[in-house]
Amino acid sequence: MRDGVNPSHVWVQPGEGPALLPFLAARFPDVSAEVWLDRIARGELVDQAGRALAPGSTVARGDCLFYYRELAYETPVPFAETVLFRDEHLLIADKPHFLPVIPTGRHLQETLLIRLKRRLDLGELVPIHRIDRDTAGLVVFSLNPASRGAYQSLFQQRAIVKTYEAIAPALPERAFPFVHRSRMVAGTPFFRMQEVPGEPNSETGIDVIEQRDGLCHYRLQPVSGRKHQLRVHLAALGAPIVGDVFYPEVRDVAADDFTQPLKLLARAIAFTDPLNGQPRQFVSQRQL
Repeated sequence: MRDGVNPSHVWVQPGEGPALLPFLAARFPDVSAEVWLDRIARGELVDQAGRALAPGSTVARGDCLFYYRELAYETPVPFAETVLFRDEHLLIADKPHFLPVIPTGRHLQETLLIRLKRRLDLGELVPIHRIDRDTAGLVVFSLNPASRGAYQSLFQQRAIVKTYEAIAPALPERAFPFVHRSRMVAGTPFFRMQEVPGEPNSETGIDVIEQRDGLCHYRLQPVSGRKHQLRVHLAALGAPIVGDVFYPEVRDVAADDFTQPLKLLARAIAFTDPLNGQPRQFVSQRQL
């Protein structure tokens, strides 16, 4: 681990190689040869035995190459995460808006996982679930590989009670609480989801905490965990979440614009601990 980042790796498949640079160009078409040559010159590309590779090196089927992902520039996220709980098995973090959970695309150091690993020197830290970059609130991490599977199974078996809160337009024609079910599939563009006719594969319980000036403070309890589920469900009902740049329409927002956060919060998580049978509940300290 270096600066909180573990090395990435790539396996050489049948038919690939033997020349190193053409292999890298085919596998990573968006990374220039100059970038790879710079990494090689710094000894930043090694094989499974830890041997530094040279520009003229060859690779063969079954070889595994290791490197550190690098970004030329990242937009700093000017909000801090907090740790609400930590024991030998779990860490519960309270994430701010705009901070991704894991490295992806143009985000690496400015992610919840890497910030925590770097700050707390936790090489084995792994998120058991994820929430959107735009969503604030609770994220559960595993600290112990030996118990990780027991906690992951809680999410797989839907044995976790998740409660979210959102600010969105009122739905005066609705009687609360109610349950919204729909079939969700990948939409257009690729990063969006959409509802389509068919057997429902998503379910959300919806209730109102407070109503004021045409807006409602909603309590949302997703039974399923589809990508963007709460955002899609409220938008489909005619009440898109305040600050949503994806639903109902995509809006162009600058990467460094932190002025209009999505009003969606992962408020609470509750479950029965699989190791000792005790009830556990964690509540975000953030406010919408």
